[in-house]
Amino acid sequence: MRIVVCDDEPLARERLVRIVQESGHEVVAQAMTGAEAITAVKMQQPDVILLDIRMPEMDGVRCATALNELDHPPAIIFVTAYDHYAIAAFKANAIGYLLKPANKDELLEALGKAKNLNAAQLNEIRKLEDPTARPLREHIAARTHRGVELINLKDIYYCTADQKYVKVHHKEGVVLIDDTLKELEQEFSERLFRVHRNAIINLSYLDFLETIDSGQYQVRFKGIDETLAVSRRHLPALRDKIQNM
Repeated sequence: MRIVVCDDEPLARERLVRIVQESGHEVVAQAMTGAEAITAVKMQQPDVILLDIRMPEMDGVRCATALNELDHPPAIIFVTAYDHYAIAAFKANAIGYLLKPANKDELLEALGKAKNLNAAQLNEIRKLEDPTARPLREHIAARTHRGVELINLKDIYYCTADQKYVKVHHKEGVVLIDDTLKELEQEFSERLFRVHRNAIINLSYLDFLETIDSGQYQVRFKGIDETLAVSRRHLPALRDKIQNM
């Protein structure tokens, strides 16, 4: 793939360039600022840009927003020393968010995702979206002891409220996030469905609805043995949803 590397720190930029080139990809341009990155992308039409966030003049999030306005935007992978920009990064359609110093394996994994979801596909997705709506995320960012973890939406079974946090139950385990169930339900309304005031489920993993004691209901999932209670309030809507799936 053709890649632009943007970082205002020369050593960090050189490290990324080395990893990219050793992996058989082509670095078509290097940039030190967001403005330089935009110019490079317009000239080189790369498949991917590796983009720092904290830079002078124009930060990486603003740069990514500008890149997304191009006719053929590159896939964006942020590489930064700061974990608290993850939410803003994915609202800017980033497909990856790596913490410095970037781990080679993680970088190659992110580049692999970029290869599967190239710039042309991203452009087609944006054409179908309401231009006034928030960009669609495919990942949910969670802060863990390992830093920022990106949980792919397709790997999430269900989410439950846990005091002021939300627990995301996914294929690799459980993480806590700051988003509320209401925010997740609104943003991913086509994929996450409310079954209880304290729970939303990924419809892709819904196996069946079953009756338990005293007329209560619960849902079972594909691939796991866990169940979730369904409240009386949300039962009719869930039944309608199942009939139309």
